[in-house]
Amino acid sequence: MRDVVSLGTRTPSKRAAVSPRIVGVDVARGLAIVGMFVAHAVPRPDDVELLVDGRSSILFATLAGVSLGIVTGQDQPLERGRRSDRVVSILLRAVCLFLLGGILAALDSGVAVILDYYAFMFLLLTPVLFLPRWALAALAAVIAVVAPMLAAVTDDRSEDKASLLDVLQYYLLDGVYPALIWMPFLLVGLIAARSGLRRRSTQVWMMIGGSTAAVLGYGAAWVIPGVSAEAHSGSTAEVLASGGVAIALTGALLWLTASERAGFGRAARAVLWPVGATGSMVLTVYTVQIVALAIFVALREDSGGQIEYPGWPLLIGMTAASLVFASLWRLWFGKGPLERLFTLVTTLPRRHERDSV
Repeated sequence: MRDVVSLGTRTPSKRAAVSPRIVGVDVARGLAIVGMFVAHAVPRPDDVELLVDGRSSILFATLAGVSLGIVTGQDQPLERGRRSDRVVSILLRAVCLFLLGGILAALDSGVAVILDYYAFMFLLLTPVLFLPRWALAALAAVIAVVAPMLAAVTDDRSEDKASLLDVLQYYLLDGVYPALIWMPFLLVGLIAARSGLRRRSTQVWMMIGGSTAAVLGYGAAWVIPGVSAEAHSGSTAEVLASGGVAIALTGALLWLTASERAGFGRAARAVLWPVGATGSMVLTVYTVQIVALAIFVALREDSGGQIEYPGWPLLIGMTAASLVFASLWRLWFGKGPLERLFTLVTTLPRRHERDSV
């Protein structure tokens, strides 16, 4: 989830060395994680769907595609001879995400963990990272239609024996965040990165295209009987609608915080700085959130229900603590703690290889 990384060579390019973080992307990530706080902590006695339900995690997934596009060269993809190091790092990151996701899922936090699903999304996206944009768009369109249909006709997994096929079916089609159904979000995010996130034309087209997709998706669910765009429905309408919201919001934030906005842009970046700081270390904040929720579940059980969870105090406390912690950490130390660890682990093999040359 890094925006700027070294290119893994002895003499990194000047462009890579001076390229700053993209504020709009960090702010979008920050909003996604705050949206997850709301989805996980707001009490809902009638089980009503909130605006953030599903859409926060879909924004998260779309930004994962954006991030993979950024670390592989944005609108100037890495040359063929320099791609293997980056691909290896992405694959190692997928392994780390799967392990961390498994650990967090083992905690009784009361929420579905997304990180192990991310690992499969990264694996699926890696072979197509450097395809041209038209091919990525065509692939996203095909998957958006075919994957929900495939999920609808697959047999239920066996609960007595979990074979490798059952595991793959769960992560790709049947789970809470089915990787294959969610692939269009990452592909569209990758297309946005390949189009040049700092370009005004890209930002405008993201807003227009995303808004159009959202209208089409939610409109189809509104007028066509049997079509649903509800959160986690896994339908084509949800993919189109919620994915459209994610890409339109990201485009709007990129436009709003762009340096070309002069004084207005500076003011927006200043106001949104704590949110952007949170988004710059979203893996750390997400992990701490799951651990905190697991602690509150344990406290609720030990107190016989006297500890309120979910509840507004928990939401306000988690949000305020995250914004303050992330702001101070970024101000004093820069990259988040888990982000530092993942960078170390995913670049260690390449570093060892260079040292041995």
